[in-house]
Amino acid sequence: MDSENLNPLNPTGQEDTINLRHYWHVILERRWLILTAFISVFVLSLIYLFKATPIHRATARLQIDPESENILRVEGITLARQEQDYLQTQYKNLLSRTLIRSVFNQLGLNDDDRYRRSLDQVSALVGDLQVAPIRLSRLVDISAEHPDKIQAARIANSWATNFMQRNLDQKMTNALDVVRRLEDEIVKQREDLQKAEQKLQGYAQTNKTVSFEEGENIVLQGLKQFQEHYARAKAEAEAASNVVQQVDRFLVAGVPLDTLPQVAENVAIQQLKKDLATAESKFAAIKTRYLHKHPTYLEAEKEVLSLQNSLTNQAKILLEALRLKAQMTRTEEETLWKLKQDQERAQLDLRELRVGYDILKRESQEKEQLYKAVLAKINEMELTARNKINNISVVYPADVPLRPVKPRVMLTIFLGVIGGLGVALGLAFFVNYLDDSIKSQDDVETYLRLPFLGYVPNIKTNSVVERDLQAHLHPQSNAAEGFRTIRATISLSQKPETFRTLAITSTIPSEGKSLVASNLAIVTAQTGLKTLLIDADLRRPSVHKAFRLHSPTGLSSFLMDELNEIAPVVHKTEVPNLEVICCGSVPSNPSELIGSKRMAEFLELVRSRYDRILLDCPPISAVSDPLIIAAMSDGVLFVTKFNKIRREHARKSIQRVQNAGINIVGVVLNDIDFEGKDSYYYSYYYYQNRYYASHYRSAGERSKNKAAEEGKGVGRN
Repeated sequence: MDSENLNPLNPTGQEDTINLRHYWHVILERRWLILTAFISVFVLSLIYLFKATPIHRATARLQIDPESENILRVEGITLARQEQDYLQTQYKNLLSRTLIRSVFNQLGLNDDDRYRRSLDQVSALVGDLQVAPIRLSRLVDISAEHPDKIQAARIANSWATNFMQRNLDQKMTNALDVVRRLEDEIVKQREDLQKAEQKLQGYAQTNKTVSFEEGENIVLQGLKQFQEHYARAKAEAEAASNVVQQVDRFLVAGVPLDTLPQVAENVAIQQLKKDLATAESKFAAIKTRYLHKHPTYLEAEKEVLSLQNSLTNQAKILLEALRLKAQMTRTEEETLWKLKQDQERAQLDLRELRVGYDILKRESQEKEQLYKAVLAKINEMELTARNKINNISVVYPADVPLRPVKPRVMLTIFLGVIGGLGVALGLAFFVNYLDDSIKSQDDVETYLRLPFLGYVPNIKTNSVVERDLQAHLHPQSNAAEGFRTIRATISLSQKPETFRTLAITSTIPSEGKSLVASNLAIVTAQTGLKTLLIDADLRRPSVHKAFRLHSPTGLSSFLMDELNEIAPVVHKTEVPNLEVICCGSVPSNPSELIGSKRMAEFLELVRSRYDRILLDCPPISAVSDPLIIAAMSDGVLFVTKFNKIRREHARKSIQRVQNAGINIVGVVLNDIDFEGKDSYYYSYYYYQNRYYASHYRSAGERSKNKAAEEGKGVGRN
């Protein structure tokens, strides 16, 4: 039967749905971590408030008008800068070190405790100053912060006053000085410009030249082309000559032809060298085997000599080609040089005239540009000098502040609360993100993609008998009801009769597979079905401890051919319809016994005698035994312990089973503490069980009272 028949899943839809209850469970689970983180952040904010020095802020407001606002406008002359750029420049000047140093010296802040210990006292004062432009206006607020409120007001007012005075002084001084010097210069520049223009006009008329521009000179364009061709030919000729000279030097030095760089890079030479190396290697081997008169020896020697001659001849051919190329490039260079000389002579006449024209034209242009610049500057400075009104004014001075601005108590407390909650919740969800263990039905269905069969509550006892026989000894307990739920889930699936033989396993040891196997066998037997529980863990058997059986014979005895019948190893229990087969003695080769033919025969034999068979198997990740047993069974029931197994570990174990083609009936989540640390996950489940448990206790008490009354009546009779 397919796994989907038990519980059709839609993992994608579950992952995309925001489950607020899940977030609430995370908060409850990590509540102590959240509380600790929140208190830590909030206490830090309170410590900051307690230790922080009160800071006062005094604010003055300035108005910065454009420099051209009170200046006469002359047509064609733009005196004002872009207003926004000008304002931004003034904002930067407000924090200039020169201005701040003048404020520092004026107020004598060297003795101020706030700045006395600073290595850079000016930078320390700048850190207490703020410039805040008011949007869509020419107003700007300048603020000074200081522990002393009177000192804060003094710093802000001194800052504003110094800025205004420096602006006015700089404007007046610069303007007047520049105007005086430029007035003397403009007279000379006007005379020089007139003389330059007269010379340029007279030169053109005297030489009767139409145009001296390079774009219209055909002779000059032809000369440029010949110069380019000649330069390229000369470079090629020099390069070829250098190569030939280098080769000749190598030859004089006795360097072999085939090792010259110009020769060695040739493809044919490289191939001949490879062939020669191969032939020499072959000839060397022949020398060791044959005498020098042997035909094989002579043939190999001849091949080596032939390749050496070919290599030498090919190298000589390459050298001759290099020399020929050098001669041809030199000839081409000489030809182009003669053509270039002819074109240069044709250009000389025009060039002589052009030299004088360019000199005069350049002189005229320079005079004109200089004259215009001086004239514009004079006009600007004259107008600036006439404007004696400062374009920067104080709208209102800084008053002594009434209360400190730092620390802001309510804001700090609010941020401490918000920040504490943010840090605490973020830390909780981060820790929860790192925790990828299986804790709920959603984890089973979403990550393992298997049907969920039910929960098994934590059984608070250290007794193996109490735990593994919980459904028999305490039939009204929450744990017993959980096993009945698992039994019902399996029996209500499609074709439940196909699950006559179930193998029960887990990912790792100590997840409670034996607990589930024993109690599931008990609740199955309680329905009237003849049930057999088999301890198939031949390595660490535990069923005999729960049922208090100490027989040395068991499943291992049958598998080792010590018995031919199962009757000697079958033990009846105090649970009606339930029989048990223990492991017996622990064998030395459990895997071989489990995978033997006797195991298959054993299962066929017990199938014919019992309605339901449950096999307690070893963990999947430990050994291969459960895979073999599961392959012989009708299905596998997978047990995982709450908050212990990582999702990826469990998924890989399940994948091993599924890759073997074994059907997994579903997953049981074991060892959940509904009344303790795990209650925030399954509170609804716990309260339902408490309701029915109280009902069972009431019914039991009524039965006892009724029996007691009947006993009293019989005694009276």
